Amino acid sequence: GDSRFVDALSRNGQLLIVLPLVTLSIALAFAALFTQGGAGIKGAGFYRVVFFFPQIISAVIVGMLWSYVYNPQIGLLNGVLRNIGLDAWTQTWLGNPHTILWAIAAVAIWSGVGFYMVIFIASMQSIPTSFYEAAVLDGASRWTSFKDITFPLMWETMRTATIYIAIAALDFFVLVQVMTGGGSTGASRKAEVAALYMYDQAFNKNRWGLASAIGVVLLLLTLLLAVVVMRLTRRETYEF
Repeated sequence: GDSRFVDALSRNGQLLIVLPLVTLSIALAFAALFTQGGAGIKGAGFYRVVFFFPQIISAVIVGMLWSYVYNPQIGLLNGVLRNIGLDAWTQTWLGNPHTILWAIAAVAIWSGVGFYMVIFIASMQSIPTSFYEAAVLDGASRWTSFKDITFPLMWETMRTATIYIAIAALDFFVLVQVMTGGGSTGASRKAEVAALYMYDQAFNKNRWGLASAIGVVLLLLTLLLAVVVMRLTRRETYEF
């Protein structure tokens, strides 16, 4: 009957849809670009390093850096918008209840794309080139080769990545904690996720019993989510 917990969990549900869909789509697009279309891209290796770089930075530091980017007075984002004449688009990104959750989600997507891109590149590069050569001889386009060869053969990698990022969406604690200061009032309440609510109940309210119960619920939901994703994405495995 705790409406605040239900609201927090609903935000995790929204993230559960948006984060995997957007992050994995962008990562897959860049992975395909740097492998199947990367022969003519100068500095492709450098770009891979740049995309992966956020993964070697602590999530706490990432959150702090982006808090400055989103700063309404001195932040880079509003500064760029003003310089290109889009003053009407400037926002108090982390102080607006309509933008705060998605501003933080954008940071998670930015920091996660490189990680999944590298995983997808490794999976694509493990596919024998003879498959693509045969497809070219049959007159297949790049899109057809990707759809009929690349995607099916890297399905297990996609499946694992989906489970991993879905679990991350059910957590989503660190960035929200850092970028909202752990606040549970005002606009910050609109970014509160279940893990942050559990933290607040335990360490700010000393309601350890409730926090423990929430932890158990999140554990069960995580296990259920992993099972559901594995069931829904189960398909024939190709060996090569």
